[in-house]
Amino acid sequence: MAKRKLAMAWAAGCGGCEVAVLDTGEKILSLLELAEFEFWPVALDFKLKDLQGLPDGYLDFGWLSGAIRTSEQEELAHLLRRKSRKLVAFGACACWGGIPGLANLTTRERILARVFKEIPSVENPGGVLPRTVSRVPEGELYLPEFSPRVLTLDQVTAVDYLIPGCPPRPETIWEAVSLLLGENPPAPPHAFGSRRNLCAECPREKPPAAITELARVQHTNLDGNRCLVEQGVICLGPATRGGCGARCIKANMPCRGCYGPAEEGEDQGAKMIGALAAVLAAREEADLEKTLQHLVDPVGLFYRFCLPASILGGSIIMPEKK
Repeated sequence: MAKRKLAMAWAAGCGGCEVAVLDTGEKILSLLELAEFEFWPVALDFKLKDLQGLPDGYLDFGWLSGAIRTSEQEELAHLLRRKSRKLVAFGACACWGGIPGLANLTTRERILARVFKEIPSVENPGGVLPRTVSRVPEGELYLPEFSPRVLTLDQVTAVDYLIPGCPPRPETIWEAVSLLLGENPPAPPHAFGSRRNLCAECPREKPPAAITELARVQHTNLDGNRCLVEQGVICLGPATRGGCGARCIKANMPCRGCYGPAEEGEDQGAKMIGALAAVLAAREEADLEKTLQHLVDPVGLFYRFCLPASILGGSIIMPEKK
């Protein structure tokens, strides 16, 4: 079988997904036997013009990590889609918006004001903000437009495959590589990882329980054998896609949901809120409010990796009072 032609690009993300490819270890040598990289600027000396110069549909697979925050990243997503027969959303940010998606809790204007005017380390007496076009003696300089919202890859263009994780664990990456570059790749749309939620692969005992208190993990002496939710610690396993091997849970830390929504639940946060409501013991309203005070950052907890892809999408920002 001829080598497959691949491209990998990086949008609004931390770069951890790209590094995770190297975490496959010596298997990356097998990857190079199966595929030819036509564009991978984080690892090899490629320029954008190299991708632009490829014929449309030339690539077997284009992989994009990171969410879409700027006009340049949106153009890159469309370009990679045009050059690729199949497009892969690689990692939580591309799939569901990831942690950059929490920026949808505020507005573009508030972000720019905070970063360029308000933080103590910035000296900007003129209150200058970035502009898409600046004229200088040598000509015009261009910056990408900072978009109003963070978007997922499939909110910008059609996506064939999802590889979950922040970052995807090496086993998930290699499963995807092996299947996609094999003779019979799964029919799109397809998401890698398990079709069941993380609880299905969690090794902890899960007796029926009604919890009366919520606790933060750093304030709790956790039993390593019992379900974390049953101990009052919010673990997003009930609402999260399996396939990560429950590594956080095995380290006595709760799942934070980086593999995205479980197959049967479209909105990960809403699913988890429902699961939590089902185990909270009925009590007086005042007591319930006291219990819920332990939810210091509900959106950051329930929608940490999926806010742009959720029903909410972000906050409705009210105008500031003058």
